[in-house]
This record gives sequence, structure tokens and C-alpha cells, in this order.
Amino acid sequence: MGYIKELRKTVGTRPLLMPGSCVLLLNKEGQLLLQLRKDNKCWGLPGGSMELGETLEEVAFRELKEETGLHALKWTLLNVFSGEDFYYKLPHGDEVYNVTAAYICFEYSGTLQKQEEEVDDLQFFPFTSLPSELNPPDIPVIRAAKEKLEEV
Repeated sequence: MGYIKELRKTVGTRPLLMPGSCVLLLNKEGQLLLQLRKDNKCWGLPGGSMELGETLEEVAFRELKEETGLHALKWTLLNVFSGEDFYYKLPHGDEVYNVTAAYICFEYSGTLQKQEEEVDDLQFFPFTSLPSELNPPDIPVIRAAKEKLEEV
């Protein structure tokens, strides 16, 4: 988050375009891994913003490792999401228009371990019983993943 923090020193809370990535990680039962975020107390997808020089894939799998302790082994690009549905005002006032590359991960390794600075909890949920308090920018991504997985 260094690049965005540096940029915020200049632009304050004004809306920024924020490229980043997220990972929809599914266990063998087809349950979705969500993290309980410390910043807004909502359940969301592992992911974050791009640093200078990173690819979207690098962002996704760096964030997955940092936030969950897991390594992606097999994945596919779901979609790149943007537009009005991806506007978000963070609890501390910063405004962003997210441009998010979402990857679905079916195979992974490692031990589930939350990042203490950003994550209160990590849990797998069936798509049929997701928590009601979902991170707003993740809702359309999760909906799209659910629809894609139902097609298969």
C-alpha cells in the first residue's frame, strides 16, 4: 500500500483510480475463503492495490500470501471489474474507484494464517450461506464468480 499512501499525501481523500487484484480461493468442498477486514468489519476477498512495477497476477498472489498464508497453485482470471459499482469510500474517508482483476484459485498450498494488521478472521463459506456483512466492492465480484461456477 506504499504507493497509494504516498499519493494520498498529495491528493488527500479525493477519489483515486486504484488498480488491484483479488483472489476467490475455493476449497475442495467449493467453499469460498473470506477474511474479516479490520478496517470496515466486513467479510471480503483477499486482495489489495497494485504497487509500482507489479503485474495484476503478482498483486493477487502477494496479497493472498500476506493476508492468508496461502500460495496459489492453479488459478484462472474471472474478469477485470470497474465502473460505478466499484466506487468505495473507506471508513477513514479516502475515496477510490477500484479497477480489480479477480482470479479464481482452485488449488493452493500452505497453512491458513491471518495477517494480524488487516485481518480479524479467516473462514470458508458455502456460496449459499455467505455472511450478510460483505465488503461492498467485493459483492459484484462474488456474484460474478458464483454465476460462473454455476455454469460449469
